[in-house]
Amino acid sequence: MLPRFGDSLSFLYLDIMRVVQDDTGVDAVVEAPGGGEQRVAIPTAALSCLLLGPGTSITARALGTLAHHGTTVLCVGVGGVRCYAAIAPKDTTSRWLELQARAWADDASRTAVAHRMYALRFGTAPADATIDQLRGYEGDRMKALYKTLAEAHHVPAFRRSYDPNDWDTQSPVNRALSAGNSCLYGIAHAAINALGCSPGLGFVHTGTTMSFVRDIADLYKAEHTLPLAFSLHTSDDPEGQARRSFREKLRLVKLLPQIVADVQNLLDPDADTRERLEDAEDSVAEMANLWDPERGWVAGGVNYGGTEQP
Repeated sequence: MLPRFGDSLSFLYLDIMRVVQDDTGVDAVVEAPGGGEQRVAIPTAALSCLLLGPGTSITARALGTLAHHGTTVLCVGVGGVRCYAAIAPKDTTSRWLELQARAWADDASRTAVAHRMYALRFGTAPADATIDQLRGYEGDRMKALYKTLAEAHHVPAFRRSYDPNDWDTQSPVNRALSAGNSCLYGIAHAAINALGCSPGLGFVHTGTTMSFVRDIADLYKAEHTLPLAFSLHTSDDPEGQARRSFREKLRLVKLLPQIVADVQNLLDPDADTRERLEDAEDSVAEMANLWDPERGWVAGGVNYGGTEQP
């Protein structure tokens, strides 16, 4: 499942159209300029995330096909800057969810994951740094990055702001950054769901059902969405151009398999353990297993009544 997901297309954003099922697949239906309808086939089997913007509708049959192919469907706001709902693929393994829950529930292991996240973005922090100190280090690094990009693109007095109720008056950089980040959240959300992890169990962020999504998306903003947003500071359509440019860039950088690998390394930095888990997952044919405190996984679908216990 994971190699196929990692090789799939990143995301597709739609607005002001209908998504329907026909005899051969799922189509996006839009009114043609001269009258009538125009249909565009959606590559459901090779699409990781579908973003449905304002003015879209979708049929139950189309949703069923998307779920069957493991495509995450997100309902988003104008420009893709809010996520209202998510429909995730089913029947994924719970192994990575269990690792995530164990790491999240213990303060020491949660701090260790936060350190690994910081290291992926900025390099190793002092081993004894607290979460509060990590936030301070991150804030300093991001301020310096904003300043460097603003000077490089001759953007005076840039200040990051986001007000969804006053969208049109914001600067092109802020609009492009919000739109690009929203697409990045969608991709991270799709990768997390494909692994079977919980989007709500964050290690740095907390309090929302998207906390872990925000954790993971933050790992890639400095490299992908921030430079793109500043490059669009004179654009007349910064949010639309940000989405299109980001999608084109992702075809080159192969971000999806990188997110999957990074999430696995964050939750289980021991490569040998991870390989054993993946081998075990490959051997399970959609069958739930049983838990044993000493033996680990025990095969499900077996009647253990009357058997001799070890």
